[in-house]
Amino acid sequence: MENSNWVLYKIEVRDRLRKFALGILALSDKYPKSTRGNVINYQLTKSGTSMYANYRAALRARSKAEFFSKLSIVVEEADETEIWLELLITSGILENENTKDLHLESTELLKILANMRKNLST
Repeated sequence: MENSNWVLYKIEVRDRLRKFALGILALSDKYPKSTRGNVINYQLTKSGTSMYANYRAALRARSKAEFFSKLSIVVEEADETEIWLELLITSGILENENTKDLHLESTELLKILANMRKNLST
């Protein structure tokens, strides 16, 4: 990928992650007040917003190796976020269209980020 296209692509991913993090924050107000709801809310809010924060840090990396390392953290957070959303839906705690849409987006973001990391290592 040409350098200018690569930069634009990274910006597009950043913007998509920001929108996703905002969706996770909005979802956090919708949980039922219960122990299991609180636990998943806490974990999902942390991992879902951490994806964006760590990606921003990756964009400021000083080397390709540092970018790869920070991007690996983002991939881990994306995987964790997808897991919490899946549990949220399959447990019946919060099974609505918004949650399902966020789950779909988390799966797509995980694929994008993992592919980005894979392409860096080749």
